[in-house]
Amino acid sequence: MTAAMLKPLAIALLIVAASVPTRAEEPTGPPRAARSVHLHFPAPQSDAFYNEVTVEQSVPGSYFMACGFRHGYFGIQELSRGRKVVLFSVWDPTKGDEAAKVPPEQRVEVLHQDPDVEVKRFGGEGTGGQSFFPYDWKTGETCRFLVRARVQDDKTAYAAYFYLPSDKRWKHLVTFRARTGGDRLAGLYSFVEDFRRDTRSAGETRRATFSNGWVFDKEWKPLLAARFTASSSEWEAKEPIDAGLADGRFYLQTGGATKTTTPLNAKIERPVADETPPDVPAD
Repeated sequence: MTAAMLKPLAIALLIVAASVPTRAEEPTGPPRAARSVHLHFPAPQSDAFYNEVTVEQSVPGSYFMACGFRHGYFGIQELSRGRKVVLFSVWDPTKGDEAAKVPPEQRVEVLHQDPDVEVKRFGGEGTGGQSFFPYDWKTGETCRFLVRARVQDDKTAYAAYFYLPSDKRWKHLVTFRARTGGDRLAGLYSFVEDFRRDTRSAGETRRATFSNGWVFDKEWKPLLAARFTASSSEWEAKEPIDAGLADGRFYLQTGGATKTTTPLNAKIERPVADETPPDVPAD
């Protein structure tokens, strides 16, 4: 092919290349979900983690997580068609998202299961064991959660307790044991999450307060400070998020017409009150 023949071909290729949008120019579309927002509590490694959550605004596909730690999380969810549950999960120590591929000796073990609680395996965001307790919690109701940790060689048994106000008693839902290298309860946090992620859910508001948090490390210590963070998934709405204090309690809010009043990574401190350690079941 001569140089004269190559020139028109090169021009044609340049025109085609110019007409193809670059990745940066491609339309991203509307966000699929409200952004996940978190409170991280500075605390020592502990043997127990107590927290309270009061949901103020919720829609189907919401998770209000009270007691999160390095190996699991514990809170309440609103599912579809008005169904509500208490959910406690602990991760396997392995990498990957396919639960069936985890060797049996690396899987989370079930040491205790209440008859009212469903236990099964999960995957897709890591793998592990999860439990569901049907509980029709209400907006404005304060729900109480307790996680206890007992180290057993290189494993840790995590026991989840939920308070039943109608019976005025604690219910031991489940105890999961996982290979942790001897961790107790560390990396403590709470969050509000939109797990429906159907685009419409990004325009809906979720809000909850988190109050009277405590950890036990030789003695009970109140959680008086938290750091506000949020997830960075590209398919989440970035702006409508908030956190702060309301009547002396931490709050998180995301989605809908939420306005930001506290910058990300800010430290939030609640006032020291005349509080007594929680009345919880003995280990």
